[in-house]
Amino acid sequence: MELIDELVQFVETLVAEKTGNNLTFVQKVILRESLAETQKTYTQIAQEIRYSETYIKQLVAPKLWQLLSSFLGEKVNKTNCRSLLEYKWRSASKVDSRSSSISTPSLISSPSSNPVSSSMLSKAVSVAESLESPEGQVPLSSGLYIERDFIEQSTYEEILQAGAFIRIKAPRRMGKTSLMVRILDYAATQNYATVRLNLQSAGSPVLGSIDKFLRWFCVFISKKLGIDPQLDLYWDEDIGPLVSSTLYFEDYLLNQIDRPVVLALDELNQIFEYPSVAKDFLALLRSWHEESKDTSTWQKLRFILVHSTDIYISLETYQSPFNVGLAIELPLLTAAQVEQLAHLQGLNLNPQTLNQMMALSSGFPYLVRCALYHSLRYGVDLGTLVEEALENGGIYQNYLRSQWQKLQREPTLLRSVQEILDTPITHLEIETSAKLWGLGLVRWQDDRYQLSCGLYQSYFQRMFSRPVISGGDLS
Repeated sequence: MELIDELVQFVETLVAEKTGNNLTFVQKVILRESLAETQKTYTQIAQEIRYSETYIKQLVAPKLWQLLSSFLGEKVNKTNCRSLLEYKWRSASKVDSRSSSISTPSLISSPSSNPVSSSMLSKAVSVAESLESPEGQVPLSSGLYIERDFIEQSTYEEILQAGAFIRIKAPRRMGKTSLMVRILDYAATQNYATVRLNLQSAGSPVLGSIDKFLRWFCVFISKKLGIDPQLDLYWDEDIGPLVSSTLYFEDYLLNQIDRPVVLALDELNQIFEYPSVAKDFLALLRSWHEESKDTSTWQKLRFILVHSTDIYISLETYQSPFNVGLAIELPLLTAAQVEQLAHLQGLNLNPQTLNQMMALSSGFPYLVRCALYHSLRYGVDLGTLVEEALENGGIYQNYLRSQWQKLQREPTLLRSVQEILDTPITHLEIETSAKLWGLGLVRWQDDRYQLSCGLYQSYFQRMFSRPVISGGDLS
C-alpha cells in the first residue's frame, strides 16, 4: 500500500504542477483502484462510490488517462498505469538523488504543501475496512451514534410506562430507525418482548384490503413472539376484521405473555398510500391505546410508531394516533454534533471546513455521514468533497439522482420544488408539503418554504436550468 500512496502522491503533484489544479475525488478513486492489485472494474468502482457507471467509464476515466498521457509522453490506461507510473516515479527519484540531497522525487511536494498528505492517505487505507457505511441505520454496536439532547433518555423513560405510545417523525435518512432500535434494545434489557415490523414488507396485495392486512399483521406478530397463529378461532366475518383482530390480541396473544410487549412499526407512512386501509388501521391503534388506560391486558402492549411524513389523509381527531403519547421529531445535527461525529472518527474540522459542511448539509445526518465516510475511505480533504458536491453532485450523485427521479414520478412535487426555487412560497397543499418534507427536500423557515440545504439548492438550480434528461442523468 505504501507504493500506491507514493504513486498517487506523485501523480497529484505532477497534475498540480502542470495544471495548477488538484485531482478530483473521482479521479483519485479511479487512480487508486487502478493501481491496486485487485484491479476493480469501472462498474465495481461506480457501485462502491455510488456514481454513475456511464459517468466514470465514458467521461472521468478517459479524461484522466488522456491527462496523464500528455504529461508523461506515453499512452496511459487502466491496464498499464501501475507499471508506467512506477517506472516514471523511480526514474524521477534517481534523478533527484543524484542532483540534490532531497531523497524524494522532485515532482512530489512535501506533505504540508499537498492537500492530501501521505500520512492522511495511509490513515485512510488503515481505517477503510473498519469504517461504517453511511447507508442504513447506525448499528447498535457503533460508537458513532450521536444522541440528541434528552431525546433518547425521554423515550427510554416513556417505554417503561404502561400502555406507552411513542411517535418518531423525521424525513428519510434522519436516524429514526437508529433511535427505534435503541429503544427496543433498552426494552429488551428490561425483559420486555419486542417486535419490529417494517410496513414496507407488506406489499400492495396485503395493503389493498383491511382484512388481508390485519390477518397478515396478526400472523406476523404471533410468529415473532413465538406463538402459533390461531386466527381462524377469532376471525369472524360478521363482526369484521377490526373487532376480530382486537379480540385476537386481547384474548389470545396478550393473555399468553406475562411481560410487556413493545411493538415497533417502522415506515408507517407506507400505509398512507392506501387511505381506506390507513383510516381503519390508524383508528384501531388509537382504540387499543385508549383501552390501555383502563385494562391491564392492554397495558402490556406498548407502541413505537415511526414515520417520515405527516398524515395527509382525512382522519377524525378522536380516531388519530398522532395526537396521543410521546411525540418525537428528530432535529438536524448542530455544528457541535457534526464536529463531534468527525472527532469520533479521528477527523478534526477547522472552522472553515465545519462551516462549509453545515452550508452543504444543514446538519442532515446522512449527508454528513456520507461526506465523512468518503473523506476517510479515500483520503480526500473534506473541503474538496464539499466543493465538488456543490459543483456537480460529487459523492452524492446517485442519491441526488434518486431524489430527482422521485420528483419526476410525481409532477406536482416537481413543480413545487421549481416554484420554491423561483419565488418565496408560503402555501403548499398538505399532501405535497408532507411528501416533500418526508423526502427531506424542504423545510419551513422565515415564514416560507425553502429547500432544506445548500446541496439541494445547488443541484436543483442546475437541473431546472437545462433540458430535462430522462432518468435525471448527471453525467
